[in-house]
Amino acid sequence: MSTVSSSRLRPARETLLYGGLLLNSVLLSALAYVLFTAGTLLPIRYSVYGLLWIVVGIWAVVRTEVAPAGRSTRRKAAAVAALYFVALAVAGGLVTGPTPGTAGFRIAWLPPGWGPALVYAGDAANVVLMPARVIGYAALTYLVYATVVDAAGAAVSGILGLLSCVSCSWPIVASIATGVFGGGTALAASATALSYDLSTAVFLLTVALLYWRPFRFGRRGRKE
Repeated sequence: MSTVSSSRLRPARETLLYGGLLLNSVLLSALAYVLFTAGTLLPIRYSVYGLLWIVVGIWAVVRTEVAPAGRSTRRKAAAVAALYFVALAVAGGLVTGPTPGTAGFRIAWLPPGWGPALVYAGDAANVVLMPARVIGYAALTYLVYATVVDAAGAAVSGILGLLSCVSCSWPIVASIATGVFGGGTALAASATALSYDLSTAVFLLTVALLYWRPFRFGRRGRKE
């Protein structure tokens, strides 16, 4: 491998610096959240997943540069991105149907990243704003916007991004298992728990695909 190609693979010092600052800031915020609120780090893997969503989401947005384009193209890309975010919000559980007998706001002290979650229960719908999901879905939306601007064929990327909502299928599996085997079965609990593992893995893969764009459309959407 040549010296030039090797240097291109190494991240710039500025990238490492700001990446380290971002990671340290998120970790310190998580520590303060645990120390001064009712939040907890346990289960530890959920905390790691939540912080990964936040760090990777912010990093991808900051490092992604939208290609020059006309106003019409940007408007169309913005419309696609808006619909995409709505689909993620509904499929990913940010917005759900109303729950009878509940109303008002509350804060859910979930593990760092997932909490503190602002929960609103209303007559028309429930809104659950978990930081990891909000930042993660916003990052995917921005990446899809940048990709749509970059090339007309970027709709493929949007379809891949929807896979980040794979967690939405697991509650359905858990519900079926609950109905067949009972609410306390290990199978139902396992299906619910695995949703975080799978959704995080697919989220990270989708961000990587939308950021590096191995399928490329003549331009790279990331900052060098």
